[in-house]
Amino acid sequence: MGEFWPVPDVLTYLAGSWRVERTVRDLASGEEGEFSGTTVFGRLENGGLLHEESGTFRWRGVGRPAERTLRFLPGVTPGTVEVRFADGRHFHDLDLTCGRHIADHPCSADLYRGEFTVRDEDHWRTVWRVRGPAKELVLSTDYAREG
Repeated sequence: MGEFWPVPDVLTYLAGSWRVERTVRDLASGEEGEFSGTTVFGRLENGGLLHEESGTFRWRGVGRPAERTLRFLPGVTPGTVEVRFADGRHFHDLDLTCGRHIADHPCSADLYRGEFTVRDEDHWRTVWRVRGPAKELVLSTDYAREG
């Protein structure tokens, strides 16, 4: 088995509930935060998935509830997806047929570069590196299938 685990169909792979552990490092200040929670990928009528993440984000010793919603829609190529924000704006494409994908998302003057890697049928990871005048961050998230 290679370093990455190929996923022939991203929507089929992601469907269900995942335990989420994320670290957030501010490279400018050296501060670190963490998020712990759950992401549920529920079916949408159009064949896509609704990504609903909820949990607790801890920064500077203070924990606060945190949540986000994304839409994972069937991509142009079979087995791939187009990820959209809750309001419908494009976020990035995702193709895990090789078990690894790099995606860019410009946000104002900052650039978000995400690396997605699949380790096996129950574990995958994202690392977003954010660079620009407003932010210098690394967000690393590990997902483990629940149930």
